[in-house]
Amino acid sequence: MTLHPQARALLDMVAATGGIEVSDARLAEIRTGWAMLVALGCGDPEAVAEVTDLEVPSPAGAVPIRAYLPAEADAKTTDGLPVVVFFHGGGWTIGSVADYDPIARRIANAAGALVVSVDYRLAPEAPHPAAVDDCWAATTWIAEHAADLGGDGTRLALMGDSAGGNLAAVIAQRAAREGGPAIALQALIYPVVDCDMTRGSYELDGDDLLLDRTQMEWFFDCYTRGGADRTDPTISAGRADLADLAGLPPAVVITAEYDPLRDEGEAYAAALRAAGVEVAHSRYDGMIHGFFGLGALLDAGNDAVAEVGRAVRAAFGTL
Repeated sequence: MTLHPQARALLDMVAATGGIEVSDARLAEIRTGWAMLVALGCGDPEAVAEVTDLEVPSPAGAVPIRAYLPAEADAKTTDGLPVVVFFHGGGWTIGSVADYDPIARRIANAAGALVVSVDYRLAPEAPHPAAVDDCWAATTWIAEHAADLGGDGTRLALMGDSAGGNLAAVIAQRAAREGGPAIALQALIYPVVDCDMTRGSYELDGDDLLLDRTQMEWFFDCYTRGGADRTDPTISAGRADLADLAGLPPAVVITAEYDPLRDEGEAYAAALRAAGVEVAHSRYDGMIHGFFGLGALLDAGNDAVAEVGRAVRAAFGTL
């Protein structure tokens, strides 16, 4: 299938502004530009019942989180909602809880769940394993303290897009390996799960997409500064042994046709299935990396949010 006309229009708009050129020297500009694109692509933030900002303790210092009660909840009386711990995307290098606020709101309402968005440390200032450590600290804390926010920490899902999908996959593996907390669902939205950039979907570079090989090389360089091994499963979750995938929670994997990360996401879905994990995979034809959070510009983004919302509701019997 060809690029969807809405995706083509978005790419033309980005190209008209000079495109996305990554480098350490332009880091601040890139972060600002991505925040502006997300704000434009999300549209007006949806109303939710309550938003709470707080910090989670960790060995490396406090980790900021933002919790969202869905609009269908009464913030004063509701407790025991399923909980979605959300890790934002951005190549471990850009993005923030504030940037992703409109996306987290939409997920909370679609899923009918308490969504807790984690403001993990970014590379290159804080390379691997800082993001993993922050997300683990947040996940374990939320499992124990969700009731304080109106949630049920025994009904826990992980979700993330792109680098956030990487972190969700890594945390799901760690939880299984270390005996908790119990995860009922992992929703991986075009996740980064392998450092291998020779897969066929990387040959989509010529379409001037929002993500390409040059950007991914830079993101990995930022994330692994200090000598981290890119093939380690805590970086490339798809490199985990099949035996280590067995027993992982059911997964929803979303990929986009015109996305360099398409093939690795689909390979990870296949590996999970081979390990006996229940997997629901959807490829959004004609779509590009990043579409999930750009529903005001790309209708498929709304469809994908609705899909993961239904998956969360189904996992916890709240459809």
